[in-house]
Amino acid sequence: MPKVLVIIPAYNEQDAILQTVQDIKTNYPQADYVVINDCSRDHTRQVLRENHINHIDLPLNLGIGGGVQTGYKYAVENDYDVAVQFDGDGQHRGDCLEKIVAPILAGEADMCIGSRFISKDKEGFQSTGMRRMGINVISTLIRICTGKHIYDVTSGFRASGKEMTKFFSENYAQDYPEPEAIVSAIVHGYDVKEVPVTMNERATGVSSIRAFKSVYYMIKVSLAVVITSVRLKHSKQNNMKGSGGK
Repeated sequence: MPKVLVIIPAYNEQDAILQTVQDIKTNYPQADYVVINDCSRDHTRQVLRENHINHIDLPLNLGIGGGVQTGYKYAVENDYDVAVQFDGDGQHRGDCLEKIVAPILAGEADMCIGSRFISKDKEGFQSTGMRRMGINVISTLIRICTGKHIYDVTSGFRASGKEMTKFFSENYAQDYPEPEAIVSAIVHGYDVKEVPVTMNERATGVSSIRAFKSVYYMIKVSLAVVITSVRLKHSKQNNMKGSGGK
């Protein structure tokens, strides 16, 4: 049976992390999990220890990118076939895990993203209007830069196959990891797919993207997407030249 690891990055999630882990255990019990506690300032660490939840305590706050990359390194070191990112704040649902893992196990994709925006039913939490506008802009930029249309570019609910997991364990964006990781995967020739999922509104805590910063965030991440695409394509071309490719 394929080994599946659910990576749960957590920062100040003392009120949601137990329910998140239980959701995974209940709805996808065949998977293992690891919580990456990113130097939380609340009682997240205490909750994890008291409830014997498998976790890694980071000594310094590395941000979402560093936290997730730690999870990918753990997956590689423990020889998992599939690694799944799953937020610790209650937004992602355990009953959708099988749906995003299935294309990886079937060999249909190297990375599968759980998307809120490709189903006609529009169930669950769809994010705010301003955020959706920003997501559409970033989605368009990624399509222009890579030729691939990904709708839910900021979704942190995604599964990766073994090769993709190893790649991310060594090369994972730190500033705006969700959209930049998509660009990196596509430019390096990996097959990225989306499947429709239902998400919940954040159960507790505060999003890392505050409302008054959303426009500023959109501009910064848009620039990051373009720069990442150009840099990776240039690097790939240089590598081909160096190896005698045309």
